[in-house]
Amino acid sequence: MAHIYDGTLVRPVELLQQLTHRQVEALRVIAAHQEDPRGASLKEIAVGLRVRPPSALAHLGPLEELGLISRYRGKSRLTDRGSRTLQEYLRHHRVAETLFGNLGLGPEETCAAAHEIDLAISHRTVDEICRAQQHPAECPHGAPILPCRHPTSGKAA
Repeated sequence: MAHIYDGTLVRPVELLQQLTHRQVEALRVIAAHQEDPRGASLKEIAVGLRVRPPSALAHLGPLEELGLISRYRGKSRLTDRGSRTLQEYLRHHRVAETLFGNLGLGPEETCAAAHEIDLAISHRTVDEICRAQQHPAECPHGAPILPCRHPTSGKAA
């Protein structure tokens, strides 16, 4: 629910906007081990993040508190909420890459530019960018872009 503060429309902070890129990377590493019924070990996560296990562990606590991962006996797995959040992040990043690609940036530049804003922009803004680009099916790197959350709606009020 949005609020008016000092004459400005203020929307609540979305879950993605609360995460750091390092936390998203931890979600990606854990997702890569989802097929293992036990989940990803702390060592596997640390290797994937290119940090020592204590540093990796520091990223897991907040992810667990937000309900994005579950930990059991030293193993971590994405929750349904964590899987959805990772998919939302990938959509934000790929839509932003496509926007920057349409502005003339090359593939590597689009990725770097998208990385600067992908966690900051809201779902609503991503949907508007997607609509303005006629719903691109893939990013400049060829990865698929999930459809808009509300593809048939027009501009939000």
